[in-house]
Amino acid sequence: MKIISKIYIYLIFIFLYLPIFVFMIFSFNNSKSRVLWHGFTFKWYLKLFENQEILSAFYNTLIIGGVSACIATVLGLVASIGIVKSKKLTKKVIMNLTNIPLINPEIVTGVSLMLMFVFLYKNLGIFKPGLITLICAHTTFCLPYAILSIMPKLRQTDSNIYEAAQDLGCNQMQAFFKVVLPQIMPGIITGFIMSFTMSIDDFVISYFTGGTTQTLPITVYSMTRKMVSPEINALSSMLFFTVFILLLIVNFRKEKGKPLGVHKM
Repeated sequence: MKIISKIYIYLIFIFLYLPIFVFMIFSFNNSKSRVLWHGFTFKWYLKLFENQEILSAFYNTLIIGGVSACIATVLGLVASIGIVKSKKLTKKVIMNLTNIPLINPEIVTGVSLMLMFVFLYKNLGIFKPGLITLICAHTTFCLPYAILSIMPKLRQTDSNIYEAAQDLGCNQMQAFFKVVLPQIMPGIITGFIMSFTMSIDDFVISYFTGGTTQTLPITVYSMTRKMVSPEINALSSMLFFTVFILLLIVNFRKEKGKPLGVHKM
């Protein structure tokens, strides 16, 4: 049974990752051929950085991902504190509401947000589809990931430390920033990285709420509809390594699972 289990696991990994390794290899192919190898080259990576359409979409993606991840992390921190301090029934209701965006189909979220933004723009003249609506939409679906990353750290924090800091002369704000915040910092960083990764990866919600603003997934989709260029292989390879490194950081912090220490007051 152990041999069968190992074979099954290997087959699953091959099925999942073999296509990725294939396009990574052909991103260095000297020809546009997706079947035959014609020599090693970096020219597709160089052409990638000369493509203004991709660079513009990449900058938009970084701005949207960074801003929405920051907002989602701050809101997630505030929400987590409120949820932890709530009563059991209230906490259960809020957590169920928080989990809805995680299991809700993205197309439903995307269409709903699009209709809301269109209504606000037509009637109030605000939230014209573009960069601002993309940031709002990405913050919406990133928020649950931030909450689920920060809440476990808050639950592990000993409330007596916070009270002891106040007994030693700190006010509530000083006790939070000098004692509680360092304890939950791993969860905050994890929440930010998860939010940033989900924002970079999103296509469906961005497609419905972005208007004429192009993000990287939308640009890649429009390029693949015409022809799969080797530049796409190079771009996909770079994105894969970026997300892979971010996930390694997240998993490393989870495995470490130790507080960063308490600042001296």
